[in-house]
Amino acid sequence: MSLNKTQALELFQSDDLIGIGMEANALRRKLHPEGVATYIIDRNINYTNFCTEYCTFCAFYRPLKGPAAKEGYILDFETIYDKIRETQELGGTGVLMQGGLHPDLKIDWHEQMLRGIKQRFPKIHLHCYSASEIIAIAEYSALSIRDTIARLRDAGLDSIPGGGAEILDDEVRYKIARLKCLTDDWLNVHRTAHQLGMRTTATMMFGVGENYEHRVNHFQRLYELQEETGGFTAFIPWSFQPANTALGGRHWDEATAVEYLKTLAISRLYLSNFKNVQSSWVTQGLKVCQLGLRFGGNDVGSVMLEENVVRAAGVTNCTTEEELRRIIRDAGFKPVQRDTLYRTYFLN
Repeated sequence: MSLNKTQALELFQSDDLIGIGMEANALRRKLHPEGVATYIIDRNINYTNFCTEYCTFCAFYRPLKGPAAKEGYILDFETIYDKIRETQELGGTGVLMQGGLHPDLKIDWHEQMLRGIKQRFPKIHLHCYSASEIIAIAEYSALSIRDTIARLRDAGLDSIPGGGAEILDDEVRYKIARLKCLTDDWLNVHRTAHQLGMRTTATMMFGVGENYEHRVNHFQRLYELQEETGGFTAFIPWSFQPANTALGGRHWDEATAVEYLKTLAISRLYLSNFKNVQSSWVTQGLKVCQLGLRFGGNDVGSVMLEENVVRAAGVTNCTTEEELRRIIRDAGFKPVQRDTLYRTYFLN
């Protein structure tokens, strides 16, 4: 491990942003000496907007009001198929599919959906379900976490995103709200997936009232699980967007570009056993994303043919493949399209 907790805390408290960035960039070059930066073309699909009372912490899903709070919508399978068909026609290679915690959607519904997608689109990569969703599906279906993931995998699930990690420190998770799952619950879902041969991503949403020690604790838990399983493909940090969310009224200061870049760089240094760290444009914009490639990031995320999650939180950043390739080149790297598992497709 390149950093210990004390060293990481010292970096968070340091004003030497450029020095921290240079250290992270040096590690990035060591892990990725080929001088490329990657991106993916995929689509976000929300199969339901249903949110239960204890799910309203989620910074990206707007809490429902009125009759919809009890019902919520569920996308019909044909609509999902149409979205995936369009994704492939536009050059997309995968879909990231998540939804709320809907008590009527037990394992059979999800198996039917996944199998239907794979029968029609066998080459599409299904990167689906947050840890909270998997826990809910298991609970609603009276199954263990292991059996739930195994059945979803056998039905066509290819990998699991890191959504819902927020800050992996229960002091933060208890303080903020009745969170969807606690730290060990989130880690258990990802550990189990790794044990079943499935890859997952890890995330962190910061700027929700946590302190630097909480962020470092988050890094440490991820580092330890990666040492144990090696199952994470990438780490993706992003900053909390308060508009239109359940937590917006807490009046936390929105993370600045400087804070984002410092957190990105420290995560790169701490998580030395993660090959990939993503510099996200979705919450901070393209300029900061581009700078992030010199602060330890080696990936700029997705073109996102459809993005409803962060947009619901009041963020309207958008981009195209051409624009992502341009900012990568302007940062001094070669743009490479990848798939969900960070395998490269093109180099030009």
